[in-house]
Amino acid sequence: MSKRKWALIAATLVSIIYGVTFTIAKDVMPKYVEPFGFITMRVGGSVVLFWLISFFGPKEKIVIGDFPRIIAAAFFGVALNMLTFFKGLSYTSPIMGAVLMVTTPMIVLVLSAFIMKERMKKRKVIGILFGLAGTITLILYGKSMVNAPNATLGNLLVFINAVSYGFYLIIVKKLMDKYNAFTFVKWIYTFGFIMVLPFGWNEFHAISWALIPTAVLWKIGFVIVFSTFFTYLLNLLSMRELKPTTVAVFIYLQPLFATIFAIGLGKDELSLVKLLSAILIFVGVYLVTQKKVSSEQ
Repeated sequence: MSKRKWALIAATLVSIIYGVTFTIAKDVMPKYVEPFGFITMRVGGSVVLFWLISFFGPKEKIVIGDFPRIIAAAFFGVALNMLTFFKGLSYTSPIMGAVLMVTTPMIVLVLSAFIMKERMKKRKVIGILFGLAGTITLILYGKSMVNAPNATLGNLLVFINAVSYGFYLIIVKKLMDKYNAFTFVKWIYTFGFIMVLPFGWNEFHAISWALIPTAVLWKIGFVIVFSTFFTYLLNLLSMRELKPTTVAVFIYLQPLFATIFAIGLGKDELSLVKLLSAILIFVGVYLVTQKKVSSEQ
């Protein structure tokens, strides 16, 4: 099997895991663990795993001049990304959170236009406007009666998470072209852990471990090992063969898996506003990326 096919499989697995994570994380937060406390566990556990696995990877030294990029990747890909995602998910519902995440491919293209000076065609601008309309509708009117205490704030935070992840995909690509993933991902998470610790220490310290059921502990372990450790490795490995926009396109699969899993377990429900918002977002994403996807790796 070619490297490109392996990269596509890796990107698909990431979407499946993330799609499931929306519901699994909701079962943990905020009843048993507050969002920032959960992030502290998630990032801290991943730091240990990434450093352990790095001993079995290639021995490369990182140029001092690349550490600012690594720190920026840690901020957008770990700290801001995870803090806004988990805090937002604690306020909104799994389906709304997953739908908002599909704005990432559009965000990557917009950022590419500003950062990499890529020319934006009229079709892409129209697509961005459609996606923005769907996003704003979902943030303002996508209320939910199922496990969503503050959907408006939660949706806004998840959208900020999507913007942050868009920055991360662009920043980390140059590192991927220069180093093996095992060389720098441990540093990204180390710096990321330092950044999230001031926000999450109090909530982590307040966890009542004796009151957490065994099933919830397994779900916490799933988020640390699979939703963080494996997904970041798979994403980085796929980005060695695929461009940032291509990797971002796989986020389209997350709402599908998140919706199937959430509704199947009775953790969320569909509504007209969610469906209309999703349609606007997907139409926007299609207009923005259809030609780009077909021409990229």
